[in-house]
Amino acid sequence: MKGSAAVDEATLVLELLDVDGLLDELSTDAVRQRLRRAGFAPGPVEPLERERARLLDSVGRRWSQHYLRARQRYGRAVVRVRERVCVGCFITLPTSASPGPGEVLTVCESCGRILYWG
Repeated sequence: MKGSAAVDEATLVLELLDVDGLLDELSTDAVRQRLRRAGFAPGPVEPLERERARLLDSVGRRWSQHYLRARQRYGRAVVRVRERVCVGCFITLPTSASPGPGEVLTVCESCGRILYWG
């Protein structure tokens, strides 16, 4: 995928990461109680689960498979690249790992997480 379509897919993957993070937090009773004590009323998780399903359907098959596999293995499926280093496994990435023009996502050759180069 090239250009804005690749950026749109990257946005969907990052949104999926955010929704999964919210679901993880809201699935813990201690977190829900802490939110209530702070004056927030955590709602049901069903809308978030529906949004997660919609995002998984919207993301291309390649990225959804990488995402689910890395999430199952590591918990956090998408990590940032800083100065050519994968923030997930801290390996220095080869030049060939750089995304092509208009792309912002690749997969780490070492850990298999999705790399965000944005």
